[in-house]
Amino acid sequence: MTELVALTKEVLGAFFLGGLLLGIISQRTHFCTMGAISDVVNMGDWTRARQWAGAIAVAMIGFAALSDLGLIDPSKILYASTRLMWLSTLVGGLMFGYGMVIASGCGSKTLVRIGGGNLKSVVVFVVMGVSAFATLKGITAVWRVSTVDTVFINMPAGASLHVLGIPGLGYILASALLLWVLRHSDFWTFDNFLASLGIGGLVVALWWVSGHLGFVPEYPETLDAVYLATNSGRIEALNFVAPVAYTLDWLMFHSDASKVLTVGIAAVAGVLVGSAASAWQSQTFRWEGFADPRDLGQHLLGSVLMGVGGVTAMGCTYGQGLSGISTLSLNAVVTLAAIVLGAVVSLRLQAARLERTACA
Repeated sequence: MTELVALTKEVLGAFFLGGLLLGIISQRTHFCTMGAISDVVNMGDWTRARQWAGAIAVAMIGFAALSDLGLIDPSKILYASTRLMWLSTLVGGLMFGYGMVIASGCGSKTLVRIGGGNLKSVVVFVVMGVSAFATLKGITAVWRVSTVDTVFINMPAGASLHVLGIPGLGYILASALLLWVLRHSDFWTFDNFLASLGIGGLVVALWWVSGHLGFVPEYPETLDAVYLATNSGRIEALNFVAPVAYTLDWLMFHSDASKVLTVGIAAVAGVLVGSAASAWQSQTFRWEGFADPRDLGQHLLGSVLMGVGGVTAMGCTYGQGLSGISTLSLNAVVTLAAIVLGAVVSLRLQAARLERTACA
């Protein structure tokens, strides 16, 4: 058991380090899904969208390689399912996408902004976490399970793009994304490559940590195969909705022996520390609060939509939009499309409101 305790600490430490590097990279390169969509909609600038696509491509290649080499079991990942939860992912994704715009960023961006001194994001963090926990185990969980989760399509071969039967599909899709990203010469900067290679590489590294380093074929107490320090009991990578909920739960009930540190909590802590360190080093740290009651109200609404939507969709811009999509999960494809659509609608409504205000 002493060896297992030591191994668990290694896994948790690796996820903390991964989160720390993610916080530093995101703070330096301004990597942000909501920001990428906003740049395209409002300015026609695709630079951050290419960062995001590049990170997806790197994560796809890495996940496919880990699977092909037998280093992880793709059937044991968090996103492996024989059900296409199309309504849950569609509704949840739309909610999350709309909410992240009015809350000034997704779950990971909220952590990065906290590290940079943004007090508004502290409120978003708490409200999103409470909303997410309620959707995992509370009142909105009851509504979720009895409504959208009852609608799905059974796919015995797996709800994945692999049902197309195309050999090397992950490599093919990743190559197409990289071709689109790299053909634009203005993308060839250090920060853009750092964002794509760094964040995509972190997803791959954490798939390996959770699925290989943290895999115990026969746990002494149960004799079952176990993936150490995961909330789901399956292989996990980066996600920033449910782990925020588990972080609040761990902090509030720390004296309860059943509340233990997990990889998601470690990653959340890492992003906070990494982004704060980067903000101090670059001298960009500054305190920021709400401008007025309307600003507060929008962030509260956005936080609730992200918490409820992120759990309903089984992931956020990182959980489904990077980790999930790297596995070619169909649920991730629907969620990602819905998040983008929800964000575009929210941005358009926001622009229309500003135009009306300017004309008044």
